[in-house]
Amino acid sequence: MKKVLIVEDDLEIISLLEIHLKDLGCQVSTADRGDVGLQKVIDEKPDLIILDVMLPGMDGIEVCQKIRAKNILSPIMMLTARSEEIDKVLGLEVGADDYLTKPFSVREFIARVKAIFRRQKMDIPESDPEKNPKLMEFDILSIDIDMRKVLLDGKKIELSPKEFELLVLLSTNPGKSYDRSKLLNMIWGYDFQGYEHTVNSHINRLRSKIEPDMSNPKFILTTWGVGYKFNEELVEA
Repeated sequence: MKKVLIVEDDLEIISLLEIHLKDLGCQVSTADRGDVGLQKVIDEKPDLIILDVMLPGMDGIEVCQKIRAKNILSPIMMLTARSEEIDKVLGLEVGADDYLTKPFSVREFIARVKAIFRRQKMDIPESDPEKNPKLMEFDILSIDIDMRKVLLDGKKIELSPKEFELLVLLSTNPGKSYDRSKLLNMIWGYDFQGYEHTVNSHINRLRSKIEPDMSNPKFILTTWGVGYKFNEELVEA
């Protein structure tokens, strides 16, 4: 049973989402303040966090930042009544996995939740399970897809869901260059056209965790004028 935490101060929305999440077989808990929601995330370790942007006590952006700062990797779907681009950019860049602008349809909400749960099972895009091993080693970097575990020189590296998915996608297709729009579509799964710099932010955070030298990346390389690729020269290393 998936555990879902709803952090939202609109009681009608809480009630509506709770009904449909329970219909999906989820165990649901709620909080109507940002600070209370953050503590529940820490205590309950939910499988999915539904997080409103405008909250009393602490806004959703700050809650999201603090969740990721604590290396809590639960997927986060942000909700907001706002439609300004800056909110979407901030939400995605501080570590949210998905974004819905109110008002939204229940059907769309359910589809997004199901998509997040499917991605948690780690069906890697463009990878053939018969060709791509579940445990990959590239020099000092080890990636265990089934266990969702990354080791760097034997030490465990904590990655957010999106950082892990980016790393797996690139590493299972070494040498193949992906432009930012393609990565947005494949990893986020929805049309975030115009938010390509969000990919840059996630790549930079990923590099800061796995690259021994950020100024001279070894694993994730920049393909100038295109996007990013995984260093194919490490495949035989």
